[in-house]
Amino acid sequence: MPLWPRWHYARALIYQLFGQLEGARAAYASAYRLDADDVRSARHLAFIAAQQFDDDTALQWYDEALRIDPGDADTHFNRGFLLGRTGRHTAALQSFAEAVRLKPSLDRAWYGIGMTWATLGDHAKAIPALTEATKLQPLNGQAHYQLGMAFHHYHQPDGVEQALRRLLECDARLAHQLVRDSGRYELVANLPKLPF
Repeated sequence: MPLWPRWHYARALIYQLFGQLEGARAAYASAYRLDADDVRSARHLAFIAAQQFDDDTALQWYDEALRIDPGDADTHFNRGFLLGRTGRHTAALQSFAEAVRLKPSLDRAWYGIGMTWATLGDHAKAIPALTEATKLQPLNGQAHYQLGMAFHHYHQPDGVEQALRRLLECDARLAHQLVRDSGRYELVANLPKLPF
């Protein structure tokens, strides 16, 4: 990266560090204007726009970052997250799928696939993705909870019980929530007493 884009990029980092997002946005944009292959500035511009709920601008910057570096799994994930947030679920699934193709260990992309299928009401497709997310992050209580709920909606009571057992190992509060939300009160005997 030439000197002037680096200078603007460094300024942008300082602005961002101190929470001055508009200054950071302007400095990243200056760095990008001086070097149209500055993928770091494009990613930061996308992130700032997403923080400000300027989703269309964020998606444009993520697309630009992927033009520069199409093999970045994290950028595909971030793009998928924004697409899902804006209700573009089919496109979100494509972005998440590309993220896991590039980086199969990216647990949050598997979680994104599972949650998107669950949002679309296809719990049969949500289950394998959420299962993979829980394998990659065994202490992710949200993933175990959502897996249990996917099993519940897919009418697989044994799966709910299995998810509950795994959830008990990492988040007892969510375990209680899973029992309540699935209506599986017969499983209460398996739950520890909570201090509230």
